[in-house]
Amino acid sequence: MADLKKLIAACKKHKQSAQKQLYDELADQLYWVCKRYLKHEEDIDEVLADSFYTIFTKLDQLKHHDAIYTWSKRITINNCLKLVKKNFTHLYIDDMKTHPATQDVAEARLEEHQLLKLVEQLPKGCQTIFKLYVIEGFAHKDIAKLLEISTGTSKSQLNVAKTKLKALVNLYYYQNEKNNEQAG
Repeated sequence: MADLKKLIAACKKHKQSAQKQLYDELADQLYWVCKRYLKHEEDIDEVLADSFYTIFTKLDQLKHHDAIYTWSKRITINNCLKLVKKNFTHLYIDDMKTHPATQDVAEARLEEHQLLKLVEQLPKGCQTIFKLYVIEGFAHKDIAKLLEISTGTSKSQLNVAKTKLKALVNLYYYQNEKNNEQAG
């Protein structure tokens, strides 16, 4: 971005062209943050709108202009978690689907998008904690604060997520090996 400091200063003065430019700069990145936590496009649109409202109304709280990406990502994650918590009053460990979706894959190699599809099969609580810890890099104490749970619960749900994900990966490989043997 040409001059981030000037752009943010213009946004603080409520200049619409600057706000549009900042929106264009952040929108794709924040959309994919939402996509990691939310399944429905309506929910993603709602969270993005709420996030940009917060970004533009609280821009004065941003201390360093070069932290805009991290700051806006944090706002978006918090808004996603609010919606997740609103829709799921309890984070259950044992609500995993019994039959994960299978895919026809020529190679027995797990790509990032395939792994993320397997993560989607985890129980909502484990899935959320896994994404916050592994993908976003949050510490357990920060996750506990965000989700209003204990640090121990965060750690135990991450362990459950890893165990269940390992089982899903093994099942995925087993199914793909079987499919490849039948095809070959």
